[in-house]
Amino acid sequence: MHSSRKASDTLIEMTVAGDGEDSNGLLLENNSNADSELPGNSEGLSSTESTCLISNLQRIDRQHQSKDSVFFRDGIRRIDFVLSYVDDPGKEAERKVERRKEFEKNLEQSGLHLETEDKKESEDGKTYFVKIHAPWEVLSIYAEVLNIKVPIKENDMPPAMENPFHCMLGAFRLPDRVMHPEPDYFTAPFSKQRQELYLIHDESSFFSPSTRNRIVYYILSRCPYGTEEGKKKFGIKRLLNNGTYAAAFPLHDCQYWKKSKDPKCDSERYTLYQEWARFVRFYKEQPLNLIRKYYGEKIGIYFAWLGFYTEMLFFAALVGFICFLYGLITMDENMSSKEICDPAIGGQIIMCPLCDRNCEYWKLNTTCESSEYSHLFDNVATLFFAIFMGIWVTLFLEFWKRRQARLEYEWDLVDFEEEQQQLQLRPEYEAKCTSKRKNPVTQDMEPYLPLTSKAARFCFSGSTVLFWILLIIASMIAVIVYRLSVYAAFASIMENNQSLEPISGLLTPQLATSVTASCLNFVLIMILNFLYERVAIWITDMEIPRTHLEYENRLTMKMFLFQFVNYYSSCFYVAFFKGKFVGYPAEYTYMFGNWRNEECDPAGCLIELTTQLTIIMAGKQIWGNIQEAIYPWIWNWWRRRKTRGNPENLYSRWEQDHDLQCFGNLGLFYEYLEMVIQFGFITLFVASFPLAPLLALMNNILEIRVDSWKLTTQYRRPVAAKAHSIGVWQEILNGMAILSVVTNAFIVAFTSDMIPRLVFYYAYSTNEATPMAGYINSSLSVFDTSEFKNGSEPLENPMGYTTCRYRDYRYPPDHEKKYSHTMQFWHILAAKMAFIIIMEHVVFLVKFFVAWLIPDVPSEVKARIKREKYLTQKILHEYELDKLKEKLSCTMNCVDVEKEVKATAGKVQLSQAMA
Repeated sequence: MHSSRKASDTLIEMTVAGDGEDSNGLLLENNSNADSELPGNSEGLSSTESTCLISNLQRIDRQHQSKDSVFFRDGIRRIDFVLSYVDDPGKEAERKVERRKEFEKNLEQSGLHLETEDKKESEDGKTYFVKIHAPWEVLSIYAEVLNIKVPIKENDMPPAMENPFHCMLGAFRLPDRVMHPEPDYFTAPFSKQRQELYLIHDESSFFSPSTRNRIVYYILSRCPYGTEEGKKKFGIKRLLNNGTYAAAFPLHDCQYWKKSKDPKCDSERYTLYQEWARFVRFYKEQPLNLIRKYYGEKIGIYFAWLGFYTEMLFFAALVGFICFLYGLITMDENMSSKEICDPAIGGQIIMCPLCDRNCEYWKLNTTCESSEYSHLFDNVATLFFAIFMGIWVTLFLEFWKRRQARLEYEWDLVDFEEEQQQLQLRPEYEAKCTSKRKNPVTQDMEPYLPLTSKAARFCFSGSTVLFWILLIIASMIAVIVYRLSVYAAFASIMENNQSLEPISGLLTPQLATSVTASCLNFVLIMILNFLYERVAIWITDMEIPRTHLEYENRLTMKMFLFQFVNYYSSCFYVAFFKGKFVGYPAEYTYMFGNWRNEECDPAGCLIELTTQLTIIMAGKQIWGNIQEAIYPWIWNWWRRRKTRGNPENLYSRWEQDHDLQCFGNLGLFYEYLEMVIQFGFITLFVASFPLAPLLALMNNILEIRVDSWKLTTQYRRPVAAKAHSIGVWQEILNGMAILSVVTNAFIVAFTSDMIPRLVFYYAYSTNEATPMAGYINSSLSVFDTSEFKNGSEPLENPMGYTTCRYRDYRYPPDHEKKYSHTMQFWHILAAKMAFIIIMEHVVFLVKFFVAWLIPDVPSEVKARIKREKYLTQKILHEYELDKLKEKLSCTMNCVDVEKEVKATAGKVQLSQAMA
């Protein structure tokens, strides 16, 4: 062990820009002498650590050390971070040893304490573990650098108004000790010069473990380890990438299934597992404050958003289920399906073949069951639900803004946005940008990426994304070709196979083609996702974003754009293109001159869109949960299979965590992406499937517990990070909310049969008793079978049919305008366009009115923020005034000090006047 050097020499910066070097503007030059004092005494330790530290650091037998220990061998200094590595017999072995030696020396010179566990003491006999402790001196300096807020006074403001339904929701509540693990304080940014101002009861526990590991990771990511190829290299991320270290992680505080025996451990992991991460607690609220305390604000914000989204889904799912019940109850009253199923009507209507040559004429009543099921989703309630979801999505986004504002206040993130850029500077940017220029604000030299290099990188990145999007479109066309080419095969098999006769009414060739094509499309989606994820990360790294926030935003936009096209393209095809450009029997439209375009079922394409949406949405959710739950469990079981027979005091806390999986910097990114894609399914196409919110609700109830379970039990503890919002995902959700109004309006108008039915009801119905009688006959045109062209007629016509029907509004063959569109077609088209315009304007008007009506920040939160700022300023000014009075008492005749006292007193009075 070595003592920390003085802060003025070693902390904050350890490198300086030089010729041919990658500079790190956040570290000082390391100009210590070779014989400088090495840490051995208690300099840099807190007073508690100094008095309790064991006088000598002789090896302590691991038999006497609890496997749950999160402290150094002395039992006093807490382990804030762990590095692991193995001996490398390869060519790079010597270089890796030198890198580690230099890196660890620089860590010690920055004030950190290191303790190494030899490989002989590890379970596998191969792995070395370097334990890192940040003493008070280091924590206090970097807390000021990172502008970390700490308590100065317990909050004495009256609590917010209690929910009047609180007593009714007792079964869903968690104990107060879990929901509020620490008191509420007024806070202020930490300053070393004002330490007596803060509520420091114990230096060793003043900073929470999550804050400590955040500070240590900040140092690790900026610590140099040598010069290679004329450039100074630094950062733990590079050392992990080149294999110098195998892993770097903070420790969990205990095992998840039992509390730590150490009274100094809070066993927060155990509490999270018991109260949050078990599925039997699915109906309980989430302990967001404890999640934030243990994992940091970034993970806390994600679970807060996911929980709020799930709560709001309950209302959408309830209304959607009611709409589905309406369709179920009124199924027997649907005149369209009655006519299709009636042997005297549907049984007498002969339909034209659905493919060339190999398909035969067929009777309309063969689609009886599918037309009945189509009514479940294609009814008047569909229109109501589409409008409702347009308003629901606005309420969800606006109320989330309010919830987020409340969390910003409660978690001390109100002023976080201003410091975001300086805190999230990426070491990779500093390392790769060799050009430097003067910052006009700070007047310091800083690295930058030349415009020409940036433009070239963006062009390459954009062309790569475009190539992959075109690849998706090509795969979708391949699926369409599959649909067109196998339909005839399904029709032939089902007509000649007697064993399929019992289900022939339900499993039609159209449905069989749709289901198999949807499954094939889902497989292609998964494969393309797997490949593109790696490409997206690679091209984002190549762009060299300046900050972590910028990096995440760029990667988010690339991944979302790709997955938007990947997941939704097939649904867009079925909703807006299938059956719209078919032509008519004498003039069919062909894709690539070979395959005849698909037709919709006589009952419409909506049931097929529902099938497509259900398979992709449900398949994605099932596969996602398998990936998130089963895969990590199997992987960890496989890695730990040899340790089960070991005595528990030989399998240490750092070894247990080392055998877990790494959550990674992009862990939350994939969670957000999964939920936003789901959000698209339940908004963009919800008019076709009112049960989509219910499926999403059931998935999210499981998702919250799966995510919490894997984070608590299967992953190493992530490095704590701050975030004041869900970031760029908010803008993506806003964009999808606006797009959803348009897509649902088009689905109701062009995919559903609602508008044609309404036009018939009000303009063409001749039966007053049953106005919808005759609708099916009205929606089918007549074709003369002798006019088939280009060899498109069926091979056989044993019944000698002279005419057949097809789905369109065209004049019959004996009319002077034969096969031209009828006036009814133009009436329906005009009604569809009018409906789209009216629905969009009404929903947008309501959306924008609701958004204007609901303020983003609750008035109560605004008042509390102002009050806290005022009280904090008052406390700080009074503190300054007291300090100056002390100075004045020592120098009674100092005029300058008197002036300063008056100025400070004036500040206090001014803050009181402004409150």
